[in-house]
Amino acid sequence: MTKALVSAPPFDFRAGKAALLVSMPHVGTEIPECMAGRLSAACEPLGDTDWHLPRLYDFAAGLGASVLTARYTRFAVDLNRPPDDAPLYATATTGLHPDILFDGTPAFKPGQDLQEAERAGFLEQVWRPYHGRIASELERIVAAHGYAILFDAHSIASEIPRLFEATLPEFNLGTADGASADARLTERLASVLREAREYRLAVNGRFTGGYITRRYGRPDERVHAVQLELAQRTYMNEKAPYDYVPARAERVRPFLRGFVEAMLDWGRGHGA
Repeated sequence: MTKALVSAPPFDFRAGKAALLVSMPHVGTEIPECMAGRLSAACEPLGDTDWHLPRLYDFAAGLGASVLTARYTRFAVDLNRPPDDAPLYATATTGLHPDILFDGTPAFKPGQDLQEAERAGFLEQVWRPYHGRIASELERIVAAHGYAILFDAHSIASEIPRLFEATLPEFNLGTADGASADARLTERLASVLREAREYRLAVNGRFTGGYITRRYGRPDERVHAVQLELAQRTYMNEKAPYDYVPARAERVRPFLRGFVEAMLDWGRGHGA
């Protein structure tokens, strides 16, 4: 029997009545007990976390969406990477069990990286349950509505030279280069984000969607998946301790709400 590495459920889940599932795979901040004291000083503040997204999107449940949020840090296992750890991008990235931060800094103290048994354990006890919930919830939604929309919500620091040049646009919409969602849905969502004149938009630019978007988006089977990578400067301080900044957040939240509402509206007219 595999040793239990986590003591709590690997995710929080709230079922909704609409045809939308919101996934937040990188918001986890709990550190499994076996990793205590092993993270590097640079990693201990848990950089590369999608900070505060449950608060930023707290309207989603009220709109009827199902909401799935990760509990454990991505430095145990990255829920948006494939289980075989195949690279998602030809450019620099991090893997299924990140041993570096996005900027290339070591995530663990020397000699304290995850061991093979720990990697296997986190895959089985955290990664597979999260993906099992995505799959079962999408199946339930399709059975109830005839279609499903999956929104994979992310955020990232605006400047990470190792990953991308210059400053990242505020909104980065990804649909696996058009493979994971109907083109009409993509254009509808892009049009909503273009209304935010103070922000820039990229569609299938540096971020085309991670494993979740690519794995579950099947437009020909009436399951549409989109990812939004939001620049963190729109709602928080990008340096530790990564404070939420209400004044910034309240400027961007109306557009995020409109983005989610547009998914629901489009689905009712075209999803099935």
